[in-house]
Amino acid sequence: MWQSKEGSSAACPGVEGMSEDVGETKDAETTTPVDAGGLFGPSVDCVEAVHELYHYLDGELTEERRTEISVHLDWCGPCGGAAEFEAELRRVIADRCKDRVPDSLIRRVAEAIDEESRQHDDQH
Repeated sequence: MWQSKEGSSAACPGVEGMSEDVGETKDAETTTPVDAGGLFGPSVDCVEAVHELYHYLDGELTEERRTEISVHLDWCGPCGGAAEFEAELRRVIADRCKDRVPDSLIRRVAEAIDEESRQHDDQH
């Protein structure tokens, strides 16, 4: 189990430095993480889970480590909430940050490339 350290969230010490409001909880019951290690093998504490959260979301962990983190996220409300928030934030950013290039610019670039290619071919 984890021990609260200065500057950590009372609900989950691993969520410091995450997006604002991640890991905060209004429900006193979720402030005590569940140690599921006895049920599912090696346990992961909140600090470990949050430290590896981005690797988890990016699919960069081994299958074994991914399972360990997943079990923790399933059993720990604050960490699971942080993971859900970060995953949703990534989806929103990905959906909103798709730049569309105007057709006129695409045409102008293609024409400039064609012209440059013709000039290059004429010289050689």
